[in-house]
Amino acid sequence: MRGLIGKKNGFTLLEVIVVLTLMTLILGLSTVYFAGFLPAAKLHATGRELAGLIRHARSLARLNEETQTVVIDLDARTYGLKGQGSKKIPPSVLIRIADPVAGEVLQGKYPLVFQPAGGQAGGAIFLTGGKKKLRLDMDPVTGAVVIK
Repeated sequence: MRGLIGKKNGFTLLEVIVVLTLMTLILGLSTVYFAGFLPAAKLHATGRELAGLIRHARSLARLNEETQTVVIDLDARTYGLKGQGSKKIPPSVLIRIADPVAGEVLQGKYPLVFQPAGGQAGGAIFLTGGKKKLRLDMDPVTGAVVIK
């Protein structure tokens, strides 16, 4: 009994400092570790946004019964619906387009035209960020977009 009365509950200053040092070290290392995933996240986000914009343009063309155009400006590194605002392509993401008629497109403005009846020229958009690659395939008959 006597030993329990003299014992103090709590942590010493040394124990608190050791725990805080270990937590800081772990957080610092995890930040460096997860920083490597950021380029891949930007690549996937750009791919999803571009695919969503293409699907949106196809839907608008059918709904409003008027031609819609998605413009990808490879020089300015932007993409958007013609006549509306455009979004920037992140610097870490490289883009190239494989057109079924013109071949590989690396510069200039590339229009994706959607007709009210559906369909579109087809082709593929390649996005590269670091070691990761995405491919957006466009079906020439339906105009559907598939991310691979």
